[in-house]
Amino acid sequence: ALRAEIIREKGTNRSQFFRGEVDKYTWQDIGSSFLPGELVAAFLWAQLEHGHDITAQRLQTWDVYNTLMAPLEKDGWLRRPIVPAECQHNAHMYYVLLDEAVDRDALLAQMNAEGFNLVFHYVPLHSAPAGLRFGRVASGMNVTDSLSGRLVRLPLWVGLPPDAQHDLVETFQRILPNCRLT
Repeated sequence: ALRAEIIREKGTNRSQFFRGEVDKYTWQDIGSSFLPGELVAAFLWAQLEHGHDITAQRLQTWDVYNTLMAPLEKDGWLRRPIVPAECQHNAHMYYVLLDEAVDRDALLAQMNAEGFNLVFHYVPLHSAPAGLRFGRVASGMNVTDSLSGRLVRLPLWVGLPPDAQHDLVETFQRILPNCRLT
């Protein structure tokens, strides 16, 4: 814990100095500046002050996507996010899980060509460079690999107009049949 504190404090024992444990602080180890700058902190403060409104707007955007994607789920193209009835979420993202018969990379490329920046969600930790180096798994990670290869994130930010969401989903619906794996 002490070394982590020193690394966080730009490699110095500054925190010990402020606690009165040493009479001066000096460079002790490697370190960096992990604290946000004043400008970033000011933006964060403003966002925190309006957190409830921001979350409400994000939830509205999320709900529009969820409604528009329902027919595609009904037709078997994808699965929408599942939020259990006893749970709440903050709409930090909207994703869909494509059917195994859909070529996600082709879909992303075609949507990008149409001006819509959809992205895949993540690289599984077990196959990331550090995961390969440090991780251990007892067996194959087939479910994780399958899900990560089928996840698609849709743009979601405060102020995203519903008509832009409609345009995106209409384009998604038009392109999707062309992205079947053969």
